[in-house]
Amino acid sequence: MHSTPENLEVLYEDNHLIIVNKRPGDIVQGDKTGDTPLSEVVKGFIAKKYDKPGDVFLGVVHRLDRPTSGIVVFARTSKALARMNKLFSERETEKTYWAVVKNPLPSEGEKLVHYLKRNPKQNKSYAYPKEISGSKKAVLRYKLIKTLKNYFVLEIELETGRHHQIRAQLAAINCPIKGDLKYGFDRSNEDGSIHLHARKLCFIHPVKKERLEIVALPPEDVLWDAI
Repeated sequence: MHSTPENLEVLYEDNHLIIVNKRPGDIVQGDKTGDTPLSEVVKGFIAKKYDKPGDVFLGVVHRLDRPTSGIVVFARTSKALARMNKLFSERETEKTYWAVVKNPLPSEGEKLVHYLKRNPKQNKSYAYPKEISGSKKAVLRYKLIKTLKNYFVLEIELETGRHHQIRAQLAAINCPIKGDLKYGFDRSNEDGSIHLHARKLCFIHPVKKERLEIVALPPEDVLWDAI
């Protein structure tokens, strides 16, 4: 089920920002598929809620991969967009994800450092242990937070924000995310999602200068519900 202006899950909203809980399958910005992006859904929500005629300003601060779920931040003014872009580019945000993997981990908690090289044709990133030409350093920390019957639930803190970073780095330690065929999981989820969820985001509000801590519930699902 995709997000619509009627079912949009808004986690935080003021005159500067609107933060939503993205459903798996929602695309944040328009692409060649022509599917309605989440940015347009949020614009529709604002236009309806505030009875705004004409075009609503909405800036996309960052993106989540289409099959993932969780927190996405949009800016409602150009000033907020510029300041949020700076926060993200200078890594002044704390990003926490949850992921469900099938294979046991090398250890219960660890820092992973790889060098990721993106292949635009495949829309995929490859992780290397050492720097190679065209690669970017990727760093994350993970810890095991729950052991389920056939799966392991990880909490991940991102130190860098690279293309498909969590998916590629977990695949590199033989722990692909449930449903993620692109990165080596053996079968897809029925709805095309993967079990990766942007759980928490902390940052200093770009205008009010107060600390915000946003938390998003994962989608309703047997595994997520077991956490």
